[in-house]
Amino acid sequence: MAPFSNPVFRSLWLATLVSNLGGLVQAVAAGWTMTTLTDSEHMVALVTASTSLPIMTLALLAGVLADNYDRRRIMLVAQILMLVVSTALAVTAYLDLLTPWLLLSFTFLIGCGGALHNPSWQASVGDIVPRDQVPAAVMANGMSFNLMRSIGPALGGIIIVIAGAAAAFALNAVSYLALIIALAMWRTPGIVRTLPRERFRQATTAGIRYVSLSPNLLRIILRGFLFGLTGVAVLALLPLIARDLLGGGASTYGFLLGLFGLGAVGGALTNSRTRAAFNNETIVRTAFVGMALGVLLLALGDTLLLAAFALLLCGACWVTTNALLNVSLQLSTPRWVVGRALSFYMTANACGMVAGSWLWGLTAETHGLQNALMLSAVTLIAGAVIGLRLPMPEFDKLNLDPLNRFIEPALALQLTPRTGPIMVTVDFNIAEPDIPAFLEAMAARRRIRIRDGARRWSLLRDLEQPDIWTEKYYVATWIEYIRHNQRRTMSDSGISEALHALHRGAHPPRVRRMIERQTVPKQPDPPIKGYDETH
Repeated sequence: MAPFSNPVFRSLWLATLVSNLGGLVQAVAAGWTMTTLTDSEHMVALVTASTSLPIMTLALLAGVLADNYDRRRIMLVAQILMLVVSTALAVTAYLDLLTPWLLLSFTFLIGCGGALHNPSWQASVGDIVPRDQVPAAVMANGMSFNLMRSIGPALGGIIIVIAGAAAAFALNAVSYLALIIALAMWRTPGIVRTLPRERFRQATTAGIRYVSLSPNLLRIILRGFLFGLTGVAVLALLPLIARDLLGGGASTYGFLLGLFGLGAVGGALTNSRTRAAFNNETIVRTAFVGMALGVLLLALGDTLLLAAFALLLCGACWVTTNALLNVSLQLSTPRWVVGRALSFYMTANACGMVAGSWLWGLTAETHGLQNALMLSAVTLIAGAVIGLRLPMPEFDKLNLDPLNRFIEPALALQLTPRTGPIMVTVDFNIAEPDIPAFLEAMAARRRIRIRDGARRWSLLRDLEQPDIWTEKYYVATWIEYIRHNQRRTMSDSGISEALHALHRGAHPPRVRRMIERQTVPKQPDPPIKGYDETH
């Protein structure tokens, strides 16, 4: 695969491989340890939820940090946090002090480290490899996790049987060292910032605004939420499937997880050929249906052979869907906001997984394990049907490279970077027959303007010269005006070109930039003492 020719990507991928192995051994140990601490199906399912909950709550913060600070340092902090917590978990388990809620607390803190790490790592992929290699790099990352999933859970089960859960937790703690060393050795090129960093509140608002005004991103995020909600039943209930439906132990659970990972590796290896043969929506819809079939087989079968086939199918569908959604989002988002967009996707997917883990665990506890699995299969089919109404975007149709046509104007007034608000007007001369096309283009222009930071956008028509139309909007400060223009992408240029083509004036549309100043009525002068105004 092309990304592996890049030495930085290769070293980080190999280190992540080792870290993933430790994480999966820890996941098996945590899931199985919970079955020994409690008989509650609900509590067992919450082990999966506890690692997803931090992503749901902290991913947006991590996305803002990923877009505004050194991503390598953020990842280092996250890995060191997980090393410390995993070491404490191993010691607590060795001293036999674990309780169900204490175990959930440790897995939650490990999840916090993952929530901090993931947006920076995912956003860094586009910085490390060229755009045309991003799909292969994202798939390679998914394959890294699932390659270890094919052996990590089985290894975890063996370690638990031979040395106990504390040894499995200790192995996970040691595994973080590989990625810490790789990150410490990675020398990122210095980024020259022409503008100051966005303040946290402004950066958060900008991310929310961009995503909420990007229909393609909203569709991807919705499908990520639905897949997490419906498909997580397999992972959340797998310890119970191993124990109750198949009558196995920790080694059986590890073996089943390994089969899921093996299926995922197969899905990753065939992904490039699949993407070449089918469009994104067909792939995602088929994966939803395939996952539903695998879940039904788990619910209705009671043999290890049938369960093995079902988990191979589920693993392939799981990695295919999640990797394609991740790639689609990265290639549908410009680099300045990709960390925040990824954080929204991760949050939605984690929300689905947390809610699904709780829902399917509660359903299994109240209505039986098989009924919970069958209900999950029904909801997966519903997730496929939604694609008929809200299909996935085709990411190869967007060019999100910066437009780089904006030249900062020379100002006659001295402004500080925080001076504002700034009002901008653009005057167009539009002939009567062109008005419908102009209004349609302006509707798209409005979405782009607001998405990139404009406020109080409006379109005005001159009453005395009806051919004159004025676009008006505000930005908070002069810095925000520059930032607003630098966010324009090549894909946005078509709207500007269409508007310029409709303009009938002898000169280009006139742009005016004004600073708003509120006038204060002058107070009457105080009367002069001893002076009579009647004289």
